[in-house]
Amino acid sequence: MIEYLTYAPVASAIFALTILTSLIAFYNEEIYSRFMLQPYDVSRGSRIYTLITSGLIHRDWGHLFFNMLSYFFFAFTLEANYLGHWQFALLYVASLVLSDMPSVVKHKNDIWYRSLGASGAISAVVFSYILYNPLTRMMVFPLPIPIPAILYGVLYLIYCAYASRRSNDSINHDAHFFGALAGVMITIILNHEVIGNFLRQLGVG
Repeated sequence: MIEYLTYAPVASAIFALTILTSLIAFYNEEIYSRFMLQPYDVSRGSRIYTLITSGLIHRDWGHLFFNMLSYFFFAFTLEANYLGHWQFALLYVASLVLSDMPSVVKHKNDIWYRSLGASGAISAVVFSYILYNPLTRMMVFPLPIPIPAILYGVLYLIYCAYASRRSNDSINHDAHFFGALAGVMITIILNHEVIGNFLRQLGVG
């Protein structure tokens, strides 16, 4: 872990804070409730801070594990080798907020709707990484073989868009979708050259 702190201090801090806060919230109902995003309140100017704090807690151990596993695979390399420290912090925090805003608008009159988890920001991290490495291979369940990252990205967005309209589960697919788009947008703003690099790797630049 000391190695990660050295070359990716921001990603390391977010990783540790998210795990710690999630574990505390598992056993503290007051924190769990206070940190959760409630669009009804946010849209009325209350509990704005939950746009950030909702990304620091998770529904259960499985939710936390899979989010942090995805984060671990991409975040440290993204900060150290591609974005830089303050740029990674901006990407993560801004994407966390932007990924939740469509949910705030969509559910502004639903007093019972709640959302939590870092999935939106993590989607941004993954898609930022894909911009830099569109042909890297990624495993996607239930496919038995790895596929190019660019194909994974396309399939991911299609699934999120479909699931947002049709799914009745408790997953905030809108946050996944808009987090991914935010990650692409912010990465391009931070580094315009990524577009040319992306196209060259695909053989069209």
